[in-house]
Amino acid sequence: MPYIKTRDGTDIYVKDWGQGRPVILIHGWPLSSDSWDPQMKALADAGFRAIAYDRRGFGRSGQPWSGYDYDTLTDDLRDVMEAAGATEDVTLVGFSMGGGEVARYMSRHGGKGVVSAALIGSVVPYMLKTDDNPDGVPEEALAQIADGILKDRPNFFRTFFKDFFGVGYVTSPVSEAMLDWAWRLAMQAGLQGTLKCAESFGHTDFRPDLPAFRVPTLVLHGTGDKTVPIDASARQAARGIADAQLVEYDGAPHGLFATESDRLTRDLLTFLGR
Repeated sequence: MPYIKTRDGTDIYVKDWGQGRPVILIHGWPLSSDSWDPQMKALADAGFRAIAYDRRGFGRSGQPWSGYDYDTLTDDLRDVMEAAGATEDVTLVGFSMGGGEVARYMSRHGGKGVVSAALIGSVVPYMLKTDDNPDGVPEEALAQIADGILKDRPNFFRTFFKDFFGVGYVTSPVSEAMLDWAWRLAMQAGLQGTLKCAESFGHTDFRPDLPAFRVPTLVLHGTGDKTVPIDASARQAARGIADAQLVEYDGAPHGLFATESDRLTRDLLTFLGR
């Protein structure tokens, strides 16, 4: 490492810090594993082995034309685990889109080797608004994401990250430099992967995957999240996962790894120390 090759030949960039019980962190859309750096350092300093990787199509990983459905993305996760030798006593941590890989791993791979899980600002269980999911995001809003990216991707993400981090007209929980950094991470991704992953996280129904969670699961979410509304995600996930602990961050936006970095790290370490 730092690169592993998946079963279909895609190169995946992997970061592997520290020694101890493995914690695998899966980043959100449209970022990369670098978004996890503060948490990875804290985990490694606390005696854990922190592993994060760039999802195919993003960051420093390969940009194949296909493979952006959750079954393939979850098989990538399994390939990373096997290549890293991190196949026992594992905790999976998924932020935003990354929560989907956690959920699908629990069902598709039977949760093999996983002893606990965390869903942070996660899209699980279902983003799309339907008759039986009235708190979801309307199809028109999801379509606007693709339209905005195709029309002017750089400008779309300038606006997107303001809601992502809860930036208002007067106050902001993050610096301009943080907004610039997130924008640069987003622009490293390939256009095909960016579009196809948005389609996947917006339309994949993880409700059938929830019974496969048979391990303690931490669910963290901001009540002010405009990107992934809490009623369609964390609150439903916590009700559907047998051993779930829901922690709501009052008023917090989507980008918890930055806006609530210290609290998120403390809550994660506390959970891992159970």
